[in-house]
Amino acid sequence: MGIVLVVVCTAVTLASIASLYVVTRRRRNAIAPGAPAVSVLKPLCGADDALEANLETFFRQRYPRYELVFGVVGDDPAAAVARRLIARHPDVHARVVVHDGRRGLNPKVANLRGILSAAGAHDLVIISDSNIAVGPDYVANMVAHMDEGVGVVTSLFAGVGEETLGAALENLHLCGPIAAGVAASQVLAGHAVVVGKSVMFRRSTFEALGGMESLASILAEDYVMGRMFKEAGYEVRLCPDVIANVVATTSVKRFVDRQMRWALLRSRLKPLLYPFEPLLSPLAVAVAAVLLGVDGPWPFYWAAGLTLVRDAACWIRLRGTAGLAAAAPLGLVKEALVLAAWAAAPFRRSIAWRGTRLCVSAGTRLYLR
Repeated sequence: MGIVLVVVCTAVTLASIASLYVVTRRRRNAIAPGAPAVSVLKPLCGADDALEANLETFFRQRYPRYELVFGVVGDDPAAAVARRLIARHPDVHARVVVHDGRRGLNPKVANLRGILSAAGAHDLVIISDSNIAVGPDYVANMVAHMDEGVGVVTSLFAGVGEETLGAALENLHLCGPIAAGVAASQVLAGHAVVVGKSVMFRRSTFEALGGMESLASILAEDYVMGRMFKEAGYEVRLCPDVIANVVATTSVKRFVDRQMRWALLRSRLKPLLYPFEPLLSPLAVAVAAVLLGVDGPWPFYWAAGLTLVRDAACWIRLRGTAGLAAAAPLGLVKEALVLAAWAAAPFRRSIAWRGTRLCVSAGTRLYLR
């Protein structure tokens, strides 16, 4: 049985790597002038790593008609950064919306609802996190994939910018199993998993399905949004143009905390499948193989090799070889920390998000004690 687990894990891992290479080969030409106007919503909260540089990439879009709407709660210092960029780029239609943040228990959704209340009348909407940096054709490429029958377009992203050990672990994880898993959901399952770092949809369609209000008390708002469109018969499509998720100075503790939060989401969303997740981890499968009677240390050599192949192949595909030599040896450490978070998450009942303690129930519904 241990050998069977090794074979299955190897096959799934290689298929995921192949999916990433297949997805990133697909390209579309940028759309022509006369394209529909787009509202780009940027919920901000605090001074993230390289915030100003990240936001400025959105002022440099080669797209004929778009607006940038930044949302902040109260006197958030990120507002000053956004206003400075608006003054620097007077040719871009952009503004800052300040609100009280009391439109939902999910802080991001509450921020987005505040932004939407003041956004323009454009039907096409992009939501993009503050730690995302993009190329000049980002908006055009997203619109190019919004065909008839497509409900949501989401992006493939790479973790970049690591300066600390925690950031290196984070970016290795984002570029490896996360990116490969997102690509596999499109290629193998035919339906991309929606990741809230970059999402495009038609506002009119989304409001007909329940809109942002229906996500106000949901922690996994991006996943549930994707399910809303899918269940309504719309396609969820992955844009192959890779965007940058900038993680520079996070700590190891923050990396583990983030894995804990993600694991908590998955344990509440798919409780029957959650116990089987370690079967996708080479390190966990190696331990299981030894416990099932496989002799010798070779399962751990296999786990180290497969983890290195997966992380290196995906890293190179998404961002080249820069930084790989320093990050790749951390693969098994990263795997062990992720597995520890997986084991502990089902016993957690609450999370701390941006200074707020929130309890999480089935389906990631939020409540306050």
